[in-house]
Amino acid sequence: MGERLFDLIEELETPEDARPLAAVPRDRQIAVALTHERGADKAPVVVAQGYGAIAEKILRLAFEHDVKVRRDPDLAQVLMAVEMDQEIPVEAFAAVAEILSYVYLANNRLAEASGDAEAPDGPSGGLT
Repeated sequence: MGERLFDLIEELETPEDARPLAAVPRDRQIAVALTHERGADKAPVVVAQGYGAIAEKILRLAFEHDVKVRRDPDLAQVLMAVEMDQEIPVEAFAAVAEILSYVYLANNRLAEASGDAEAPDGPSGGLT
């Protein structure tokens, strides 16, 4: 899911969308998508990020694919400074761990409710 989402977001990027974080107004919508595979990744990795139209596209794709979304503007601002395909910074671990815990539990409940023998390997999550 992460690579496909990133590919779709990448198609929308324009030079204006690539402005540095300092140029992004605090009240403008931003979105960051993370991926993490238990046992494979040391830390969650940023797979998509953007603001304005890009953020809306990230959110639309997340909702279309039943990806869990959590609103946390402060954390999203921190994660916007992380380069694509890079692990999140240590300073964000506690907040992201809380989100991933929720996502793992939700995914396990969905798997149990649908009768799947195995729960998903990892969460798909995003921040707005």
